[in-house]
Amino acid sequence: MPRRLAALALTALALLAPAAAFAQETAPDALVRKSIDEVLALIKADKELQNGNPKKLHALVEEKILPHFDFTRMTRLAVGRSWSQASDAQKQALTREFQTLLVRTYSTSISQYRNQTIDVKPAKLAAGDKDTVVRTVVNQPGGQPIPIDYSMERADKGWKVYDVVVDGVSLVTTYRSSFNDQIQKSGIDGLVKTLADRNNSSEAPKAPVKVDLKK
Repeated sequence: MPRRLAALALTALALLAPAAAFAQETAPDALVRKSIDEVLALIKADKELQNGNPKKLHALVEEKILPHFDFTRMTRLAVGRSWSQASDAQKQALTREFQTLLVRTYSTSISQYRNQTIDVKPAKLAAGDKDTVVRTVVNQPGGQPIPIDYSMERADKGWKVYDVVVDGVSLVTTYRSSFNDQIQKSGIDGLVKTLADRNNSSEAPKAPVKVDLKK
């Protein structure tokens, strides 16, 4: 990868998480702006979150992230062509394990936020549009600004995130490469087992690429 940025993407995903009712009533860029303000305020006010308290981090992810992401679509995009070859049971297992992996990764990454500020660009959205990209820029003290784009789709319960592109690097595309390698070696069931083994490990999950936020 050109730059090690997925950890930033994973952490930044946690910023898109207001109440479900708010998500149904609000434009995607306004949703992102309000969520960023709320979640960063929680992190800055809670030393245990900053210090990586596992229970608090997991609870934050469960409450603030899961309801607002289309994990099925994210998994389908990450698996790529092989998705059509999977049975319904395999698709459910892949989605479950990939969601668990991402949640664990979010939990280990979110405490890295310190003094960053985030600018949210107005979304280009016409009446009736069901898909858009919300563009943001993370300003790091002493570091280069990093663009983060959120691909979002209008669903029955509001806007859902299905991909994040950090400085030109797509999260689902990054995972697709490693997923396809595993499928070539041991098939769909092999990928499910690999993800399950990672999720059952006591070792903190590693993002496919990484950036240091502690600046």
